[in-house]
Amino acid sequence: MTFADLRGVLFDLDGTLIDSAPDLGAAADQMRLDRGLPSLPLSAYRPMAGAGARGMLGVAFGLQPEAPEFADMREEFFRNYEARMLQGTQIFAGVPELVAALGERRLAWGVVTNKASRFTVPLTRAIGMFAGAAAIVSGDTTPHAKPHPAPLLEAARQLGLPPSACVYVGDDERDIIAGRAAGMRTVAASYGYLGAQADTTLWLADAVVESPQALLQLLGRA
Repeated sequence: MTFADLRGVLFDLDGTLIDSAPDLGAAADQMRLDRGLPSLPLSAYRPMAGAGARGMLGVAFGLQPEAPEFADMREEFFRNYEARMLQGTQIFAGVPELVAALGERRLAWGVVTNKASRFTVPLTRAIGMFAGAAAIVSGDTTPHAKPHPAPLLEAARQLGLPPSACVYVGDDERDIIAGRAAGMRTVAASYGYLGAQADTTLWLADAVVESPQALLQLLGRA
């Protein structure tokens, strides 16, 4: 599989470009504290941070989406997260350099996340690096979220590129499923949340990278 002819690079957000686990975990943990339950360590939340509210409420309360109280608990979690989503979130080491190098090499880049635009818009506006993104697609930008290919196809449209000229990089198996369904090449980020806990070789991605810097080497543009 060759990557040297790519013209666009699309990324998942949480667990691939940014480490939002501290704020996501704290938002769920505050709910435990408000109910008189003991705090859980960040290490309990981190592996499921890429799953958003579903993952965090699952860790904090063993709550599943089909539970009758899930909708109200999810909105409480959203309010907690909204109030603090820039307190502990950091860009992963090596990502700013990667993004700068993509720009220098005239490769368009963008973000496709299942995070709702309610959070994606203020988050990406507050972090200067995202000013260079040619596409930002949230979980509610299209009628479908990943693993459906629709968000990735919309991102390719925003880049002005055919899907076959793009690669999608993510740390969850659903990212790889969505990328393949969209006709893109795919890269699993094993440094991410689920990537660190799973056998990424089973996801059938075209390649696996252990760091952001490794992606440039993969593209043949290091």
